[in-house]
Amino acid sequence: MPSLLDLRRRIRAVKNTQQITKAMKMVAASKLRRSQERITGARPFAQRMLQVLNGLVSRVEPELHPLLRLESRINGRTLLIVISGDKGLAGSFNTNVLKAAGQFIVHEGQEAGREIALGLVGRKSRDFFRRRGFDVRYETVGLFSKLSFSDAQEIAQTAIADFTSGQVDNVYLVYNEFRSVMSQRVVVERLLPIPRLDFDAEAAGPQVDYLYEPTPEEIFRDLLPRHVEVQVYRALLESNAAFYAAQMTAMDAATRNSAEMIDQLTLYMNKVRQAAITREIIEVVSGAAAT
Repeated sequence: MPSLLDLRRRIRAVKNTQQITKAMKMVAASKLRRSQERITGARPFAQRMLQVLNGLVSRVEPELHPLLRLESRINGRTLLIVISGDKGLAGSFNTNVLKAAGQFIVHEGQEAGREIALGLVGRKSRDFFRRRGFDVRYETVGLFSKLSFSDAQEIAQTAIADFTSGQVDNVYLVYNEFRSVMSQRVVVERLLPIPRLDFDAEAAGPQVDYLYEPTPEEIFRDLLPRHVEVQVYRALLESNAAFYAAQMTAMDAATRNSAEMIDQLTLYMNKVRQAAITREIIEVVSGAAAT
């Protein structure tokens, strides 16, 4: 049976931990509010741009731009960009995205016989895959503290350079999508080549002929790289908001568990103290009776 001093020390340690989890919850909540505002503002533009561009490129020849080409290349390599967090204490946030990346590697690499190269964003994904001997094309850590569009541009331009030079055949993104404070969904989506929508001829109606000014080559030369950058930026914003939501939820649960543990330890300490007092009274009474 632990002594009263040990129980008091344990209760004090749990209270200190509770204060830390409360503070982390408040910090995550404040950062989540800003991150949620950013993704709420960026998501409609990115989604609409994807829809319009998909409808546009579905009616043009793939040879107009290298990012539209669909033919397989000889090496058959795939670049998988894994977006994780830089920190932990966020429940299963990092575990879920690393698990999805592992399943993709097993399916596309071992079963389909394709080579998988990795682009790692976030300290957790870097630490996880670096120890396992994967082909890492590049890695980026610490960008979520001051996330900007230039960070997405750097990642997108690296992916575009690998794709257009023929070093990789496809580029995929895996990240956590922010849905609500209590819910995040792991998404694996193709970034390059730019996917095309399948149109139903009867549902879509007559085909539309576009007039291009300037030429289609010039339009796609400027528009397609920007589209890739916007989609990468959206994925980074989604992951950032999802991380703070997961961390806030985890710290809230830890705070409530700490309160329950403090109540249980306090009740147990009172029982131990009561037992000690009763034992002392019995000893005093027994001594008085003996005399």
